[in-house]
Amino acid sequence: MTTVLEVLGQVFLLVGAAVFVLAAVGLITLFDPYTRTSAVATAAGVGLSFIVVGIVLLDPSVSNGIKAALAVVLQLVTSAVGSMAIARGAVLTGHAFEQGTDATELHELHDPEARRDDR
Repeated sequence: MTTVLEVLGQVFLLVGAAVFVLAAVGLITLFDPYTRTSAVATAAGVGLSFIVVGIVLLDPSVSNGIKAALAVVLQLVTSAVGSMAIARGAVLTGHAFEQGTDATELHELHDPEARRDDR
């Protein structure tokens, strides 16, 4: 049973590392701050979760399981909130969207003239 957990833990660590590598490639290849933010948030949430679970599988105990569950939940919540805050900051400072992105709703929310027309 120990070798099964060790192999599974190593697999989880490799998958988590692969998610981080793909996010790094995304940071280099993606064009606008919104898609880059998505790549980083995914790596932070999913990649770190895989790594933490992999570590717990390599050293299983009740206390490590509780710490890992808490770390995963907090990481998923904070990476989502943080990425939304970064994307909102990019919108509010006027960063351009990638060609083909439909941002009509954002323009309506932030354009006072568009709001007056709706009344």
